[in-house]
Amino acid sequence: MRRTALLVSAAMLTGLLPLAGATAAVGADDPAPVPVDQFEGEVPFANPPAEGIFTWGGDTDDPPQLALTARADAPEGDKVLTGTYDISGYGGFTHDFAFDRPAHDWSARQGIRFWWDGRDNGKKVAFEIKDGGANGEASELWTTSFTDDFTGWKQIEIPFTDFTYRTDYQPVGGIDQILGLTGMWGYAVTLPAGVKGQFAMDGVELYGRGDQSLRASVLTDSAVHPVKEGGTADVRISVATTGSAPVDEPVTVAYETTGGTADSGKDYTPVKGSVTFPAGTASGTSRTIQVPTLRDRSAESAETIPLKLAVTGAKAPAETPQVVIDAHGLPYLDPKLSVKKRVADLVTRMSLEEKAGQMTQAERGALTTPGDIASYDLGSLLSGGGSTPTPNTPEAWAKMIDAFQLRAQATRFQIPLIYGVDAVHGHNNLAGATVMPHNIGIGASRDPRLAQRTGAVTAAEVRATGIPWDFAPCLCVTRDERWGRSYESFGEDPALVKSMETVIQGLQGARDGKDLKDDDKVLATAKHFVGDGGTAYGSSTTGTYTIDQGVTKVTRQELEAVQLAPYQNAVDRGVGSVMPSYSSLDILGDGQGAVKMHARADMINGVLKDRMGFDGFVISDWNAIDQIPGDAASDVRTSINAGLDMIMVPYAYKDFRATLIDEVKAGRVSEKRVDDAVSRILTQKIKLGLFEKPYADTSGASRIGSSAHRAVAREAAAESQVLLKNAGGVLPLKKSQKVYVAGSNADDLGNQTGGWTITWQGASGKHTDGTTILDGMRKAAGSGGAVTYSKDAAAPTSGYDVGVVVVGETPYAEGVGDVGNGNDLELTAADKAAVDKVCGAMKCAVLIVSGRPQLIGDRLGDIDALVASWLPGTEGDGVADVLYGKRAFTGQLPVTWPKSEAQLPINVGDTSYDPQFPYGWGLTTLTKVPAGGATTLKALAIAAAVAERTGSGEAGRALVGKARLLVQQKAGSGQGITSAVARPFADADHLLLTGKYGAAVAKLTEAYRAA
Repeated sequence: MRRTALLVSAAMLTGLLPLAGATAAVGADDPAPVPVDQFEGEVPFANPPAEGIFTWGGDTDDPPQLALTARADAPEGDKVLTGTYDISGYGGFTHDFAFDRPAHDWSARQGIRFWWDGRDNGKKVAFEIKDGGANGEASELWTTSFTDDFTGWKQIEIPFTDFTYRTDYQPVGGIDQILGLTGMWGYAVTLPAGVKGQFAMDGVELYGRGDQSLRASVLTDSAVHPVKEGGTADVRISVATTGSAPVDEPVTVAYETTGGTADSGKDYTPVKGSVTFPAGTASGTSRTIQVPTLRDRSAESAETIPLKLAVTGAKAPAETPQVVIDAHGLPYLDPKLSVKKRVADLVTRMSLEEKAGQMTQAERGALTTPGDIASYDLGSLLSGGGSTPTPNTPEAWAKMIDAFQLRAQATRFQIPLIYGVDAVHGHNNLAGATVMPHNIGIGASRDPRLAQRTGAVTAAEVRATGIPWDFAPCLCVTRDERWGRSYESFGEDPALVKSMETVIQGLQGARDGKDLKDDDKVLATAKHFVGDGGTAYGSSTTGTYTIDQGVTKVTRQELEAVQLAPYQNAVDRGVGSVMPSYSSLDILGDGQGAVKMHARADMINGVLKDRMGFDGFVISDWNAIDQIPGDAASDVRTSINAGLDMIMVPYAYKDFRATLIDEVKAGRVSEKRVDDAVSRILTQKIKLGLFEKPYADTSGASRIGSSAHRAVAREAAAESQVLLKNAGGVLPLKKSQKVYVAGSNADDLGNQTGGWTITWQGASGKHTDGTTILDGMRKAAGSGGAVTYSKDAAAPTSGYDVGVVVVGETPYAEGVGDVGNGNDLELTAADKAAVDKVCGAMKCAVLIVSGRPQLIGDRLGDIDALVASWLPGTEGDGVADVLYGKRAFTGQLPVTWPKSEAQLPINVGDTSYDPQFPYGWGLTTLTKVPAGGATTLKALAIAAAVAERTGSGEAGRALVGKARLLVQQKAGSGQGITSAVARPFADADHLLLTGKYGAAVAKLTEAYRAA
């Protein structure tokens, strides 16, 4: 039975349903309960927008496993909802009522109840209801909880008056912040984290009769009201009722300023009185209480004035509102002083507890209450992948972060939060933002100026939503494409990675940090220090991962030359923060063995901070200190003493702060180390201008996803396309041609954008705004051309001039994407069949949309043109631009393309090197191959040597580019490249990036002779 039908007919059904085993007394005049879920199979397991019960969680392991199970002891009916869970972050399940039907009216009922099979584990279980808004996923969340401290079935009965408004995860600012109950969209259960368990639930139903007097609430407009010394704070209180009906009885609110850190009569004029909302007052009616503050002409930290409220006739606000007299007159607040002096002044004033709070970063969705920001002096919040406000709009992001910043104003020194996100290819958590190609595609472009422009667009869109800090760029040097993070790297050559670090200037602006306060710049993060791209296959011990978070085993020379090389450049560019890697580092001969990077003081303190001169702050990765051997206290002191300045402890922020305080008091972490960490954090907060402007500057919000920003992403997508083979000049296409398009990735925006898009792992299908490759091709073909699409190539193939088959990977992130963890480098059977059918019927071009090379060698002979499209982002028009010749193919391989998985790892510089396509390979449709063969190469070598001696970079690169064309033409333009050609060709590209133009042409001459 459809759930909507069940509820509509509830009045008739409930008279026939037994209330078996009810523990609560039922009044004689109480109406029969209304069933919501009986779990007999009437509601399916299905995701929105389909009506149904669905699971969710912080990562792929966190969603519980659900089933409808027949049990003899079922409190109601034959079946109950059962589940198993093992949640490290957060997880639970939701029943959303159908999006395409009216919301339900619960306003005539007293509350909601359900049967729970207790396990007596002492854990809290959160229960939420969804009120108002357009649908279940855009509704206000109201929450309460119960404790599983019993055994066996118990009916949990929750009056609607027990629910409180969630301020951490909402359509921020709320629809009206009133539990109306007239537009209900379902409920959700959040299961306990950190304990492996089972649960059973049955008989969700509405009970009792709504009592108007019990459903009235008094609300305040804000929990915190900052005011400048001498100003008057306006505190607005309002009365609201469930169902939005007028109040039946008078509601009186007595108020009094008392307590806090401000002195009555000296810092403020005390106020005391009462406000009455007479019977018949409309729900939502408000009154204002004014609290005048006084000037005393002395420099002071912030002072609080609680406005205590005593409510009669309604439910009181969940929090006592506080008026906060802003800190004033202290040196750290003076923008005319140097950053160094401001920081030094503030640090000397702070307590150990306040310093520990600054070193703590929590996940926004994990806050027990927003008041924890002030209670624990938190220095930072973040949004993990997919942790977004609802709705996921720029306005909601800004309002959410402003609400968090407001809470920080209730602390003694009003130190603003620094909020961080993983905007790794655009503001990728935000629906509708401009999504760039992933770093692997930017590396393929070989265009440092373009890399900087993509960073600038990302920074502008991120900062316009109130976020000043980006956990990007990833400076990993990927050495094994079995790694699930390969696409986060610019490439396998440290010289290529270094050349793309212009993105740091795009994000931050000037190297000295003077632009960080601007409304279009963010603090960048160089990650993951160091060696994350060099982990050995099979060395990971994290869950089912095979290579991510494993061990990088290198000589000291290899470490310096490959993995460390990009970080000195980042430091020189003024990068503001650095994030260590989850992985372990094993430096041969140093006697330490494999040590987690978060514990390597020799690398973080010794190399990064001391030798390289890094003066920003070091932020840990997500829960990463938990992977250090030892107990929690050991993890804290080891990581802090190793040089970490701020710890990302998404859910354990209270425990971490308390432990750090204990470790300092015990002398195991020095106060000097803490002062250094806090000074580094505060320095960046001041540079960002957060003390002067903590709230979102949304003046640039209109440019989010704008045509100008998308034009940059479109150009990046075009430049990232690498033409690997082009027999017979199949590409570019002509507008007059009839084109047959097939393949799984031709018309899938989610596959095209990859992981770290809207959610951590990404998802197939449409989840943001953009243009698929097929859309772009149809526009590019214009009225003169004809484009036919058949995803699986099932449509007839006769009568076409050329086929384009777009294949590749589906989204993944991190270790979830590791080869061997349910993934490989092969095309799917459906993609192979599409390639075979189309390429067997006509001339064809195959585009591979993926985060890493795919094995294509067995089909290469049947493919006329082959393109590595990487993960081009939201602008499929950019791919179409090169397919139809609006732009030329200019991209080059940022990684070696293997013939088989057995060859991995395979990289430029290897002594044994026989790939399908070498590093740096990439045909171009920009210029013709110069004539003259070996004679021309000799002349190019002489000119290149001159350019190298004179430092003429542009001329040198052009000369090497001409030499490349000669080699690629002679080598067969992508068919049958031999090892003798591949090795010097790849070496030449590395030499080019290091400015050795003469040597590069010499290598290309060697490759030419071998071709």
